[in-house]
Amino acid sequence: MKTARTPNMTASHQQLQFAFDASEPEESMPPASPHDASEVLALLEAWLDSGWLRELEVRFARFLHEQCADAAGLMLLGAALASHQLARGHVCLDLAATLQGPDRVLNLPPDERNASGEECPPTPAQFLANVSLDEWAAALQSAAVSDGQSVAPLVYQSGRLYLYRYWKYEQQVANGILARLQYVPDREPDVRQIRQIIDVLFGPPNPCLNHDGQPDWQRVACALAAKHHFAVVTGGPGTGKTTTVVRLLALLQALHASAATPLRIRLAAPTGKAAARLSESIAGKINGLPFDRLPGGADLARTIPSQVLTLHRLLGGRPHSQRRRYNADEPLPVDVLVIDEASMVSLSDMADVIAALPHTARLILIGDKDQLSSVEAGAVLGELCRRAEAGHYSPSMAAWLAQASGMPLPSHLTDTDGHALDQAIAMLRISHRFGKDSGIGRLAASVNGGHEEDVMALLQSPPPDVAYMEVKNHHDKALIDLILGYGHYLSLVKQAAHLRGEAQVDQWAASILNAHRACQFLCVVRNGPWGVEELNGVIARVLHEHELIPSLQGWYAGRPVMVTRNNPSLRLANGDIGVVLPYPNSEKPGHVLRVAFQDGEGQGIRWLSPNRLEDVETVYALTVHKSQGSEFDHAVLVLPSTPSPVLTRELLYTGITRASASFTLVNPGTQFLLKQAIRRRVYRSGGLGELLIPVR
Repeated sequence: MKTARTPNMTASHQQLQFAFDASEPEESMPPASPHDASEVLALLEAWLDSGWLRELEVRFARFLHEQCADAAGLMLLGAALASHQLARGHVCLDLAATLQGPDRVLNLPPDERNASGEECPPTPAQFLANVSLDEWAAALQSAAVSDGQSVAPLVYQSGRLYLYRYWKYEQQVANGILARLQYVPDREPDVRQIRQIIDVLFGPPNPCLNHDGQPDWQRVACALAAKHHFAVVTGGPGTGKTTTVVRLLALLQALHASAATPLRIRLAAPTGKAAARLSESIAGKINGLPFDRLPGGADLARTIPSQVLTLHRLLGGRPHSQRRRYNADEPLPVDVLVIDEASMVSLSDMADVIAALPHTARLILIGDKDQLSSVEAGAVLGELCRRAEAGHYSPSMAAWLAQASGMPLPSHLTDTDGHALDQAIAMLRISHRFGKDSGIGRLAASVNGGHEEDVMALLQSPPPDVAYMEVKNHHDKALIDLILGYGHYLSLVKQAAHLRGEAQVDQWAASILNAHRACQFLCVVRNGPWGVEELNGVIARVLHEHELIPSLQGWYAGRPVMVTRNNPSLRLANGDIGVVLPYPNSEKPGHVLRVAFQDGEGQGIRWLSPNRLEDVETVYALTVHKSQGSEFDHAVLVLPSTPSPVLTRELLYTGITRASASFTLVNPGTQFLLKQAIRRRVYRSGGLGELLIPVR
């Protein structure tokens, strides 16, 4: 391979260029092997110079080189790339996948660098072109790499290279789940009693109400979760996950009614938004249950919690320490733990949950397997549910579920070779929010299925609840009209002068927070002309020009803000959203600015002074990742104008399903960009799924 040298190439670029030059070398300067440690370190420095790697990754490789005299170049490369992958959400570096498609797996060089025209060092694809899996694996025979039996900076296992800490997290999660799948309680649940309680909670099974011959999957999920000490209930938006959870908790407490004390149940979610939303949903659904006809009677209602904690608050934290308040030495005082929006839970957080749970406690995960995974490393729910579509229930499990729920399962969901994990996964398959006539539901399903032609047909002739617009710039009238949709909540802000009394002020603030959730702009990326940072400025300028907000900078009435870092002292979690409002001044006539937040556990309004808030940012627009766990009447998804590796099928699906009543897709790029996103799937490397269901 020949690449033109330029005078401004760095020394490391020149050194590498010589190693990769296919021309005859001078006799006095024999070329070094591109796999030598020194050459790999030079390559990593060149990638650092080009902005492809972080300094942390290069320092890690240099540290291993200094500590291990036997460090091979490919081992140092693997170490740097494993660290690089961790920052991109991967638990490990999958060597075989990397060799087969380095550009896709590593995203090096980043897409924006590909089009920059800058002088670039050799890419991973070029460097690894002649490297075999056996050669790379052999290079990992080093004191710095173990098989997991001893502590070392790196672990190589089953073709995957891990940083030791994340290998340990994965093992802890897998072992904790397997232990619960194998757990045998002192008393097996009585299938006839389960059926009786389910009939009370849902009513007698009515085949006439079935959808296309499908069973009532909510009944099936309750029966399944009552049988196991570990269970997952997954389903798309509107499939009734929250309804199922409330009835499941009532079922568990009713089965336990003869005991001296009720089950200790805790509810948790990854973010404050998700916790508040679940709290609101559960409170209303508990009141509608027929407790008077259940074992335990009306008193059972008090045993079903409606307060939902963030995982951070549930597990607790210690100052200046990564150690949780509750851990293996001091487990949570809980019999049943339910985690909602589990797709957002990272591998490290799940490991902390597993460690803190008593071995007798049930763990129930709720979430949409098709949504985006955590921004941190791991795709726990996705790996657990990778076989959920096909069921894989053993014939004996299918028969038990039919008896317990009154719902025979379709024969194509049974499998004589089904694994233990398969028997603990329930998938809700019928959306009650998005019916057959729902444009949002059809669009989400088409995107999720990768049906590119169906998606484009829906967008070109959109149904009433879907809109698609191609815009050229920020001044497009259609875009400005969308922005002015924020005028509804901002008009309520101006009612402050007419308020009297604390209760009335809180009620007013709650109405504004609810109105703010009616419309939300969502972005794919943070930077660039159509990213969060730029679009927030554009929206603010439009609102200011139309006299809907009084200022463009600082703290002003109507400004929506999002917390960007956990703040335990203020009981705020990363992702919590509040609105700056004029609050009656207790010392003199007039108002002072305060930020109103919905309490993270659904307990009314909390008012905070702006000078107490350090880690916040304006959120007229926020990323799709940050929107997870939220629902908006109208969601406006704004695509970038150029390709981005984060623009995937899963991101589109997540953005679409944030909308409950109407959805608008804004595309400043080309239709090819949209089609490319529908084809591109999120790739995350990890071995959790294989630890739980080994590949045969």
